[in-house]
Amino acid sequence: MSRPVPAATATLRVLRFLSAQPVPVSASRIASAVGMPRSSTYHLLSAMAAEDFVVHYVDDRTWGTGIATWEVGHGFARQEPLARLGRVPLARLVDRVGQSAHLVVLHGGDALYVIEERAPGRPPLVTDVGVRIPAHLTASGRAILAGLPAAQVRALYPGRGAFSSRTGLGPATPTELHRLLVQTRRRGHAVEDGEVTPGFASVAAPIEAGAIHASVAVTWESHRDPGELVAPVQETAAEITRRLRR
Repeated sequence: MSRPVPAATATLRVLRFLSAQPVPVSASRIASAVGMPRSSTYHLLSAMAAEDFVVHYVDDRTWGTGIATWEVGHGFARQEPLARLGRVPLARLVDRVGQSAHLVVLHGGDALYVIEERAPGRPPLVTDVGVRIPAHLTASGRAILAGLPAAQVRALYPGRGAFSSRTGLGPATPTELHRLLVQTRRRGHAVEDGEVTPGFASVAAPIEAGAIHASVAVTWESHRDPGELVAPVQETAAEITRRLRR
């Protein structure tokens, strides 16, 4: 018999799920994603709507994030704890490996670049602060997706229509993505080669700090030997995780 989920935990799970959706969704889909009975989900959504954390679109029978959620997110953006705490470790990583590195968060189905540290003499990249790239194509995004609950990944990628491609490479179905994320979890790091930009490869490791879904990655010219990049990337991600948890 499963243990009941505390109300605060259930509320946070709902907010986390809704904030990752591109459009409002039904209560039944929310209940399935967060693992709650439908009746409990309806009661919780009603209470959250009363405090403006969610909005009920009656005509469509769907629910989406409310203005209070935006206010909380805006406060997080103002303080920028991830960027503040991650900038120095990321700069040290670039000095250590001599390749460009970046810090990414998951925004819906996209990898959103928060910090970009360019290594001197390295070629320019398409990634930059504020750029968004489909998460399933990037090592950074895959490192994050591999740590999410399966229900949340299915909600982000319900079918073939959720998948896009930049170079003709990368997963194109939920099954292909599932296999890729299983491999990523087993390795403890994510990789991509030529799926974002031809001729470039990346390796990434997740930042695991509560509700923060982020990762650290290094990108290099794929015809070069990546050398010992995995360990420095993982160590940098672990350092940022420790800083966030203090």
